[in-house]
Parts: sequence; C-alpha cells; structure tokens
Amino acid sequence: MCGRFTLEPTARFYERFQIANRLERIEPRYNIAPSQEVPIIIKQSPNKVVMMKWGLIPHWAKDPKIGYKTINARAETIADKPMFRSSLKSKRCLVPASGFYEWQATKQGKIPHYIHLDKEPLFAFAGLYDVWKNDKKGEIYTFTIITTSPNELIKKIHDRMPAVLKQSDEDKWLDTENIAVEIALKMLAPYRASDMEAYPISRKVNSPENDTPDLIVRTK
Repeated sequence: MCGRFTLEPTARFYERFQIANRLERIEPRYNIAPSQEVPIIIKQSPNKVVMMKWGLIPHWAKDPKIGYKTINARAETIADKPMFRSSLKSKRCLVPASGFYEWQATKQGKIPHYIHLDKEPLFAFAGLYDVWKNDKKGEIYTFTIITTSPNELIKKIHDRMPAVLKQSDEDKWLDTENIAVEIALKMLAPYRASDMEAYPISRKVNSPENDTPDLIVRTK
C-alpha cells in the first residue's frame, strides 16, 4: 500500500508537470497522510493543478466517510471495481511526490523506510480522482493512489508499492480521451528498482503530526 509520502516542490514544479495555472503557494510536505489536501494534476487543456483530499469519494456515494477506505486502489482490480471503474476511464490524475514511506515488519517491530528516485527530485504516482457533491459542502475533489506489486528493492520491505509512472507515460496516463484503459493499465508495472533508493528512518514518521525534513534522514 501507500499510506504516507513526501512532496518537496522545486522551482521547476510547474514546468516539470506542464501546469498552466498557479496555486497561491505549495508548501514542502514530509509526512502527507490520508484525508489531507495535496496538489493533484489533471488534464484540462492544458494540465491543471487542483487541491484534493486524499481518499477517493465516488460521485455516487451517499456517505463521504467511504474515503477513509479508498486511499489506495489495486492496479490488478481497478478496471472491475465499481468504486474506481468510472474514474479509470475518465478521471485519471498525477499525484506529484518526492518520495514515500513503507514499513518493514521485523521482530523488533515495524521499521519505517524512506524510498525515493535516485536522480529525480520530483515524480508522479498514478492516481484516480472524482468529484463528490452535496448541498451543504458543494464539490469535494478527492483522489486515490494506485498500488502495484513490489519491485526487487521494495519486496524486501513490503508486498505492495505505489505505481510510479515513467515520466514519458505521464501525459498518456492523463489523456483519457485518446489512451484507452487497456493501454493505461500497462503503465502500472513496478518501477525500476535500480533507479530507486530505500533506507531506514526514525519512527517519528509514524505520527502524522510530525512533518519536518528530519523525517527523511537515514538512521544508523
């Protein structure tokens, strides 16, 4: 699964993802957790960045609390699940990130690890989004992060990993008008282990209240 991630927006953030609009400010985040709002990129001639809440609420849902159960969507089943099937066809998104966390089960308890790309300060998870509406709260934009089987690096830590897109596939993933679901699904393979680094970090990351750069410092 993917339950926490980081985003350190560089000066090239808008250029990197070819975004036309601008947010007032994007703060560096070192412990993004479910139910929090983060910048998400959607295709809207050209790309647009929108603040969305983590935990997808389908447009047809009666209770928004369903979002607590939908922070992730399995790549193997999203085409069949009513929860995600519609978004896979028409509401695919990019979740910009700088790294993510996974917890390794050991005899000493679960040890958190920080995982990032060796040479890329920014990348994108494959995501899906939807817009939920009600009379009191208006439109609520929410998203989920797609997960896939682990590569050789992550396999030592966890049995799932977020679907990190190749940069060359990002535009295709967003292009729901021209790129069919069958082609999009092929983009969700595990990312190359040789281009990633993983190392143990402090258990301070376990609390979402901690959101500081020292969380990604390697422990001895």
